[in-house]
Amino acid sequence: MAIYLDHAATTPVHPEVREAMLPYLDQYFGNPSSIHRYGREIRQAVDRARDQLARGLNADPSQIIFTSGGTEADNLALIGVALAQKERGRDHIITSAAEHHAVLDTCHYLERMGFRVTYLPVDATGQIQLDVLREAVSDRTALISIMYGNNEVGTLQPIRAIGELARERGILFHTDAVQAFGMEQLDVKELPVDLVTVSSHKINGPKGAGALYIGREVPLFPQMHGGQQERRRRAGTENVPGIVGFGKAAELAVANRKEHREQTMACRHAFLEELEASGIRYTVNGHPEHFLPHILNVSFPGVETEVMLMNMDLEGIACASGSACTSGTLEVSHVLKAMQLPEDVTRSAIRFSFGLGNTGEQAAEAARTAVQIARRLGQKGI
Repeated sequence: MAIYLDHAATTPVHPEVREAMLPYLDQYFGNPSSIHRYGREIRQAVDRARDQLARGLNADPSQIIFTSGGTEADNLALIGVALAQKERGRDHIITSAAEHHAVLDTCHYLERMGFRVTYLPVDATGQIQLDVLREAVSDRTALISIMYGNNEVGTLQPIRAIGELARERGILFHTDAVQAFGMEQLDVKELPVDLVTVSSHKINGPKGAGALYIGREVPLFPQMHGGQQERRRRAGTENVPGIVGFGKAAELAVANRKEHREQTMACRHAFLEELEASGIRYTVNGHPEHFLPHILNVSFPGVETEVMLMNMDLEGIACASGSACTSGTLEVSHVLKAMQLPEDVTRSAIRFSFGLGNTGEQAAEAARTAVQIARRLGQKGI
């Protein structure tokens, strides 16, 4: 039986999302920038999707900018704000060493452009320390970018406290909430955040659609030029089917958030109960209390990550070594490195991530399979 436990990488498209998209693949094909009837029909669909996403964040629709995905939204947030703030004498960015590469690689690019970037360390649970952040800020700090929940170990960051510190110092705050949206309650009117990244394919929507929430007073230079789309913040003809699907996925994710959390938490508990009962040696990586319920990162000391992954795949179980953007490599996860975990832990870590269609029994079956593989590869029970 095939079991898909890699929902942090991507999720299956929800049937209702697929149905919402289908008419915009053939029946409704106009350009949303056209003023005739064909264009107006499409413009209404895009506006409706923007409204759906805005409701999910409790934002005004005018503050939502559609992009091609989370990576583009992160790039737009960091580069767009950095360039705008540099004109005001601010050329310093603060992020963490455990961010997604969409943020880290963008920060490396900004360094080549002359910006100074501080990469905050994280502790053994994957969280930053507020006192270290406080020491890092200066009068030249333009932006703080810290992800809401980590995509590899699920650790939640103290977003409210970070945002409050940023507000006190007059610094803009961006959070990549790609993994948190649909799991955590995100209210931009209540949270002290200025920019928020979200993505469609992490919430059972189509790939190729993402969005950036931008606060009203946030200065930002566009990175795509050539048209007046997205309030001149992101030029280019919109990916209408993707945006329509994203809107529907956001509507469903927010409406079903409580049930989804309970389902994924049940899967997590079932998986861990099976490991505990087996007597196998294992370590759960991440914060023990503040975590996203659908992401479970487990190490099986003595068993190499890639060998475990290949054997799990042969048994029909899909899981990962970390971010889908880097899991094709043999390198140890930069997140686990940043957490300074022991080498036998970092070299044996597997990410199991639960989602739509998974059951507690599937999670338990995957755990039993992992135990069997670990024992077969030489690990002894306690």
